[in-house]
Amino acid sequence: MSSSAKGHRGRKRANPSASLNIEDDDNEEEPTISPSTTSPTQSSRKRKPVNLLPNSDQVLKECRELRSQLRMAPPAATSAIVPDAIPSNIVEVTEQTSNQVLEGIEVIALRIAHQVLLKHEGFSLDIPSRAASNQIYVKDWDRIVLGGKRSTRSFLNVKESRKSTITLRVMQLLHAVLAKRIHITKRDLFYTDVKLFVDQAESDGVLDDVATMIGCTRSNLHVVASDKGLVVGRVSFIEDGDPIDCTRMGVGGKAIPPYIDKIEQIESDAEFILLVEKEAAYMRMAEDRFYQRLPCIVITAKGQPDVATRMFLSRLKSELRIPVLGLVDSDPYGLKILSVYMSGSKNMSYDSASLTTPDIKWLGLRPSDLDRYDLPDQCRLDMTENDVKTGKELMNEEFIQKNPKWMKELEIMVKTKKKAEIQALSSFGFQYITETYLPRKLKEGDWI
Repeated sequence: MSSSAKGHRGRKRANPSASLNIEDDDNEEEPTISPSTTSPTQSSRKRKPVNLLPNSDQVLKECRELRSQLRMAPPAATSAIVPDAIPSNIVEVTEQTSNQVLEGIEVIALRIAHQVLLKHEGFSLDIPSRAASNQIYVKDWDRIVLGGKRSTRSFLNVKESRKSTITLRVMQLLHAVLAKRIHITKRDLFYTDVKLFVDQAESDGVLDDVATMIGCTRSNLHVVASDKGLVVGRVSFIEDGDPIDCTRMGVGGKAIPPYIDKIEQIESDAEFILLVEKEAAYMRMAEDRFYQRLPCIVITAKGQPDVATRMFLSRLKSELRIPVLGLVDSDPYGLKILSVYMSGSKNMSYDSASLTTPDIKWLGLRPSDLDRYDLPDQCRLDMTENDVKTGKELMNEEFIQKNPKWMKELEIMVKTKKKAEIQALSSFGFQYITETYLPRKLKEGDWI
């Protein structure tokens, strides 16, 4: 739930371009608030003062213009309006309550009982196909969606009987979890019946099948992955009733919780969100308190993005309406990671509406940066044959082709056959990335 929906809880919002330490000044006059509306956690949510760069206004000028354009733009198109060229039977799930999901499971159970008891035959399940051939990229939405193809999973079919049994067992376990109003991890689910599942990939895959059958998001099933993502910087929120201030969570920041639905009242005075691929680069920014010098929110999923981090980023972008700038390795896999945040993954295309963050700007490390910043030759790594193949495959993707500047960068990468990691910037000094590289990038508006 956004801060506008709940109000500001009597807090005095900071001005990111001026005295951002207003909330920590004990002598500052607070607005008059009646006792009945004063939040008991108000004082605990005050942020630490910001030690801005002397030339912060100049550095952030381009970023503020980008933010203004973002806030003036009309809301992005939603899946409620299906473009003419797209089949009307695409699978798009929606947020559902626990009771709605329980009802969905029970409806499927009744259908199975009807097949077995009244028709005196084995049951079969009608499941949306998540095959690669059923993935559709919608240019108007800039994300991947699940097409309308469906498959049948029959218990009487020898090849499908085990998978059918696993599906029913997972539905039984999900019903028990939802009835108790608790959450479990995917690993917990696997260990409830190891002999049947054998491999966790079996139970994980069926979770997505059940979500598409019911028409709910996977998080609505109350089965989550372990904490992976991290966030630090100028953002605060209420998590399951507890106030969280991400400037006061220690050097390492706050773990992004798997229960994104329990986060509400998101508030921030950040100018932008910095999305970082590698944990090492994230820790450099966290330790240097980069977010205090240039007010921002720093997020990482430590490599391949998980569901919780993708959903959290999507909420931040939509509720705060500030730019998202991506900092990834200068290689094909860094760009693929960025594309998952933007356009979604094929494995979870059915839930792309809540998991994607459109219009992320590619800040760095870009192939053109290697020469522009005179990166030493020993820091430029040779691309493998597989790297080059992946780069060429990316150049054929629609979400890459729609951005000529991204195509140009990929062409440089494939032509030179050189790649570099974000940490290569440390060859100029351990704090070069926070003291020189990022401020220069932001000042020049050097993103695509």
